[in-house]
Amino acid sequence: MASGLNNQFCAIIDFGSQYSQLIARRVRENRVYCEILPCTTTASQLRDLGAQGVILSGGPCGVYDDDAPTFDADILDMDVPVLGICYGMQVACQAAGGQVTASKEREYGDTTIFLNETDNPIFHGCDDRMQVWMSHGDRVNEISSDIVPIAHTENTPLAAVYDAAHRFWGLQFHPEVTHTQDEGKILNNFLYRICRFSGDWEIQDYVSRAVAEIREKVGTDRVVCALSGGVDSSVVAMLIHKAIGDQLTCFFIDNGLLREGEAEQVCEVFGNQFGLDFRFIDATDRFLERLAGVTDPEAKRKAIGHQFIDEFREAASQFKDARFLAQGTLYPDVIESVSPFEGPSATIKSHHNVGGLPEDIDFELIEPLRFLFKDEARVIGKEVGLPDEIVQRQPFPGPGLGIRIVGEVTRDRLQILRAADAIVQEELLGWSRFRDIWQGFAVLLPVRSVGVQGDQRTYDCTAALRIVESTDGMTANWMLPPQEILARISNRICNEVQGINRVVLDISSKPPSTIEWE
Repeated sequence: MASGLNNQFCAIIDFGSQYSQLIARRVRENRVYCEILPCTTTASQLRDLGAQGVILSGGPCGVYDDDAPTFDADILDMDVPVLGICYGMQVACQAAGGQVTASKEREYGDTTIFLNETDNPIFHGCDDRMQVWMSHGDRVNEISSDIVPIAHTENTPLAAVYDAAHRFWGLQFHPEVTHTQDEGKILNNFLYRICRFSGDWEIQDYVSRAVAEIREKVGTDRVVCALSGGVDSSVVAMLIHKAIGDQLTCFFIDNGLLREGEAEQVCEVFGNQFGLDFRFIDATDRFLERLAGVTDPEAKRKAIGHQFIDEFREAASQFKDARFLAQGTLYPDVIESVSPFEGPSATIKSHHNVGGLPEDIDFELIEPLRFLFKDEARVIGKEVGLPDEIVQRQPFPGPGLGIRIVGEVTRDRLQILRAADAIVQEELLGWSRFRDIWQGFAVLLPVRSVGVQGDQRTYDCTAALRIVESTDGMTANWMLPPQEILARISNRICNEVQGINRVVLDISSKPPSTIEWE
């Protein structure tokens, strides 16, 4: 697949890191095509794919663990540059005869590194002292005679290493996250100065490949699409429609967990503006019945995912040729639910598109955006003709307000949250930085506190404001709107929304937090 799309290809060997997809994103930002491959991929397979560079990802295991993933050490002898990041550095150094041990001084978060060799091409243009993002409890203590240290920290003598004979570079830190303050130079240096990529890949190339693959996979069968009106499912619907036309039927299922006025907007756009086979289903009662008494976040996500499938099974039963279910699954959805390949990654949360599906699903899945990021999906959306009102929408999770209500989901709590969230959306529109917001919304907490409203004592719920900026959803920083906007939001919610008497602001970034509360 890779060699067929582009003669220049960077392979990312996945050891289960939560950042593997982020590495892929950074590589693509440099206009180099890449794919994430399992750690079982061999050197022979990489040669067949035409890999011009290889990146070994991080991972949650220690190299000395019983079930620690390994790799084909012949990759180091391929005569193509190899970059090992965190676990990738450790497993490669171990394969070359080095030793990895648990560190007495574990490093998590911002750390200062000092360069031993400022003229090494991997550090071209970098300061000899940099803030980087560390996330490790193990470190390389001994290295083979071919490997030399090129950077260190106060606690880690081998923060970066270089093996000229094998064209290998190892970094104990993570250059792919924005917290590493190198302005993206390290990965750019690896791709351009070391691997010599030309940087001519465009995300638009993905459209023609996706259309061809969908057409070949579907044949004469029918695809049913979970069209929510969000960026992801809308792009998927338009891609599939471009590939197979009337063989696509789109179902918009109102799960009762949507924002205020959202169902009406989706019906207006897709029911009238595009020539899609569009069907509306009001399933509010059935979703709320399934969620009754459910408070665990994972259980809620899975319940919502299972109910979606039940709805599709029923809706699609009228089509005897309905074989495929299309979903707008993105890279971040996949990595937060499970590794894209069978392997050692740690699950953070299940997404209804990924981890919430039952094993006995009747449909085969079509997920043409599964290896793309949100901004890449937006570019494709413009390519296939979607209007800005859809392409530029803030991400909205499949489980909807169900995971913005901490605790049990009820009609009354949904009504309270919808009213509060509508105020948040309206007031944020007036902020000059509105376009920079990745997501801005209200969360209903199961925390009641004493208040005074109209000279009367109240004992009501708390709303939390969550406003973040991000480029891909993999990492995010909290945002602080002007005080006057926050004041209006708080005053309006407390005065206009019956059931809330307190508003708080969430000032945590991702990581360590996630964007959604559940």
